[in-house]
Amino acid sequence: MQVIKEHLKQQTFKSVYLLYGTEDYLKKLYKNKLKTGILGNSDEMNFSYFEGKGIDLVKVKDISETLPFFSERRLLILENTNLFKDANDFADYIRTIPSTTHFVFVEKEVDKRNRLYKAVKDIGTIAVMDGLDEKNLILWAASLLKQQQKKITQKDVQYLLQKSGTDMENLSTEIEKLICYAIDREVITQEDIDAVCTTQITGKIFQMMDAIGSKNQKAALSLYYDLLALREKPMSILFLITRHFKILLQTKGLSQEGQPNNIIAQKAGIPPFSVGKYLSQGKNFSIPILKQALFTCIDTEERVKTGRLGDQLAVELLLIQFSQ
Repeated sequence: MQVIKEHLKQQTFKSVYLLYGTEDYLKKLYKNKLKTGILGNSDEMNFSYFEGKGIDLVKVKDISETLPFFSERRLLILENTNLFKDANDFADYIRTIPSTTHFVFVEKEVDKRNRLYKAVKDIGTIAVMDGLDEKNLILWAASLLKQQQKKITQKDVQYLLQKSGTDMENLSTEIEKLICYAIDREVITQEDIDAVCTTQITGKIFQMMDAIGSKNQKAALSLYYDLLALREKPMSILFLITRHFKILLQTKGLSQEGQPNNIIAQKAGIPPFSVGKYLSQGKNFSIPILKQALFTCIDTEERVKTGRLGDQLAVELLLIQFSQ
């Protein structure tokens, strides 16, 4: 991302960009920044957009070969095309595009062995956008509030992330709600967050696991009933509990092996900044207990699916067993 920022600042652009990763907010942000930087604010005549698998590559090549109209540059944005996972000959073409043409590819996943990926790496710029670490996510959230003359403590930003999750698109919506709610005040508080921000189900699951780990059965069951009141299905809740136990087991085991946090995050499939939270919570559980919990979750699912136990009662009994 830093390289793209420098290109935008210097107004010197590569012929090809690839933005990929799990954080849609960042991909959208830099896609739009590149569009404005390359073409300006109002040049739609020299802009073409293609989306989805099976796009017409012949048409893409024809447009790419067309000289820009009263402009120095032509831009094509190709999004979610799967070209970086499928076999194709576009890698050969991308190396021969006119100097006036620019491509921006936006993808969720890529195969680094793919020929097109290697071609873009050779002649263009690749930016991985899997979200920010906790420090930068806090700075980003605080900067959005500062733009509207609002302030917030680091502790309260962390509380917001715990409550509403780390998806930047969702967080930007929650921050907008906070700004409107506290329109006549400068400081955003935890009370404001509780008043207007939506608690993501994963946040409630995390709170539930805290309650289980501290043997607070009443709180664990209360959170479960809250989720049921929000029309969450018991089996969906069981899936998230199972996943959470699995992550706790993975992070705890990898930490005991001496693995650094970035490797733990990669292997457990979680954001790097959340590793500390899982490790902290994992202190409430031993490795044998986590293994037993996973086995019980799988057994519970099997008993529900075979009709031996109702789904709501099954999850309730699971929570009681591990929080007593």
